[in-house]
Amino acid sequence: MTILRTPDERFQHLPSYPFAPHYLGDLPGLEGLRLHYLDEGGPPGAPVALCLHGEPSWSYLYRTMIPVFVEAGMRVIAPDLFGFGRSDKPAEDSAYSFDFHRRTLLALVRRLELRDITLVVQDWGGLLGLTLPLEAPERYTRLIAMNTALATGDLPLGPGFLAWRAHAAAHRDLDVAALFAQSSPGLSSEVAAAYAAPFPDVRFKAGVRAFPQLVPDRPDAPGAELSRRARVWWQTEWAGQSFMAVGMRDGVLGPAAMAYLHSLIRGCPPPLEIPEGGHFVQEDAGELIARRALQSFGLLRTPAQEG
Repeated sequence: MTILRTPDERFQHLPSYPFAPHYLGDLPGLEGLRLHYLDEGGPPGAPVALCLHGEPSWSYLYRTMIPVFVEAGMRVIAPDLFGFGRSDKPAEDSAYSFDFHRRTLLALVRRLELRDITLVVQDWGGLLGLTLPLEAPERYTRLIAMNTALATGDLPLGPGFLAWRAHAAAHRDLDVAALFAQSSPGLSSEVAAAYAAPFPDVRFKAGVRAFPQLVPDRPDAPGAELSRRARVWWQTEWAGQSFMAVGMRDGVLGPAAMAYLHSLIRGCPPPLEIPEGGHFVQEDAGELIARRALQSFGLLRTPAQEG
């Protein structure tokens, strides 16, 4: 397997991203691959915010939410999946699979001995992350879900996603900066460029190319049966606190998809709607979402309490 590693200088002086890198290079079954993650805030034993990104983003997506979690006394773990961010990037598209990414996240949770986890998910962060509690449900106590889904393979994929999949398949060298600028029209050129920093050229984008094609689209697709088990678990066994936020302008995983997901999360209160929020809703309202979620969990004082 050919492994690519984005040069460190690509990550220097990124806007509003002062966080120190952390690496693991010996995760079981993933030897030879170096995983990057952020580790901010509280000490071991503090409640954990496990922030999982999707396609084609990386931990940079959570930069406005991380300080809010830290303010509440939490420890924030935000990994870059292999193929993204500062993590290593297998060069072959075929190296990537649903199981490959999920095994990575499970290995990270076990290695860092994470408990009292608030699962913070969006896009593929949810497709993968919402299946994690099946392995060790006692580790997970809260959920923050944004513009994501469970890909169970027994429901038709929406036209917005199918159009995105076709676009991604037709553009081997996807313009990552342009994609973010289109989703969040107010984004500065510097921030859009930061999302493209992990990908110096087309060779580094195998993970980007692979993700849209990996979404389970039939009952026997890899990850589909697991996702159906997760669906039942969230409907019948989840007993933790939940919070949902919806970027209402998202044409892929927007209001309809999130209304369905909301119906699956046992005890989930009505979602926070972000009228001008797009698919990457963290860009449009990340700090607001983090504050509202933690206030609903009782982990952060409300303005009334502060007064």
